[in-house]
This record gives sequence, structure tokens and C-alpha cells, in this order.
Amino acid sequence: MVKSVCRSWLAIGSTVFLAGLFVGVTVTHAASPDLKGKFEILKDEKSTHTRGKVKLAEFADFYCPHCHRFDGEGLPILEKEFGSKLEVTMVGFPVIRGKLPTPFDMYEQAKMMGKGNEMKKVLFRTIHQDKVTGVLDRSLREVLIKEVGLDPKAFEEGMASGKPAKAFEDGRKLGERIKLQQTPTIVLDGNIKVESIDPENLKLIIQSILDADSKK
Repeated sequence: MVKSVCRSWLAIGSTVFLAGLFVGVTVTHAASPDLKGKFEILKDEKSTHTRGKVKLAEFADFYCPHCHRFDGEGLPILEKEFGSKLEVTMVGFPVIRGKLPTPFDMYEQAKMMGKGNEMKKVLFRTIHQDKVTGVLDRSLREVLIKEVGLDPKAFEEGMASGKPAKAFEDGRKLGERIKLQQTPTIVLDGNIKVESIDPENLKLIIQSILDADSKK
């Protein structure tokens, strides 16, 4: 069993943060001498990098309050900084025990229908702000599905196909394979794992990846 934990990206005090906890912290890898920041290279995973763009996979649990906060406060900082140069997606990785996988399946189905990001925001809000932590039954799902602009009938047919559940399971297995221990955790370009998810550290890593592209 993977002993993962839900942790806060704001666990460091604001005073420490403002003092520049990550300023001057540079961890490089022999295979990537130009990269800066605090990260780990996943040696057994292939890079998915394409020139001029960084792919960010946000491993998160919909029931994790810290994932909710990072998604609402940390990611917007990065998206504002890098715009179209940053491609963000979420990979469901449950760490809160005793919860049904329905939100993860709903996210995967919405993603297949082109509304993954919209559904992600609605699900985080429903669970953490609206405090709906029980079963997301079909009547409630219909309200959320319509809110993100999708057809409930087509959505439920997709859910029943089993494809969203398989996509969720594949993501969970990937998290286990790369030995994910906490959420939220970020993986950049398929093989750069970042557990120190302070936005300044992430900006440093992402910018160094883009800078390396410009030197090629």
C-alpha cells in the first residue's frame, strides 16, 4: 500500500517564504545540467517535453484541502507567468481513505469531452466550499454536468463505458510507479518530479526548461 499524505503547499510560514526560501537553491542533475530549482529526475520515465512548452501534471486528490488550495492559488500564478507555454492537466491520486472515486471518474469523462479543467474547478468547489462530501448521485451530477456545459445523457453514457474509470486507474498506477508519497505533487514533462511545490520553485524550474530550449 502506498503511504501517501495530503500536505499543504503553504506549510512554510509566510515570513520564511518572503525571505526567499528557494532563492539560490539549485538542484541539478547530471543529465540536465541547465535545470534549476529543487526537483528529482525520474530516471525510469521518458521525457515528454516538446520545444517551447512545458507539460505540468498535477497529481491531486479531490478530497485533499491542500490540493484544492494549490489548484486555486498556486496554479494560477504559474498560468499567469507562462501562459500558453504551460500545459496543465490533473492526474487523480487518492490519498484520503474511505472516499468514492466518482469525482475522479467525472473529471476523466469531462476531460474526454473537452471540459476537464472546468469540471475540476467545479468538483473542488463542490467538495470544499459547498461541503458536499458524500455520494455524488445522478441528480447532483446532472447539475454539475450542466454547469460545465456538457450534455448529461452523453456524459453518463461515457461514465457507464468504463473508460473514465480506466483512465483514473492508469493515473493512480502511474503515481504508484513513480513512488508518489504526497499530494499535491507536480511532474513536469513526464520525468521531473517536484515535491517542493512553492510557486517560486516551480517557476524557477519551468523557466530553466524554457531557457534551455532557447539555447538549442
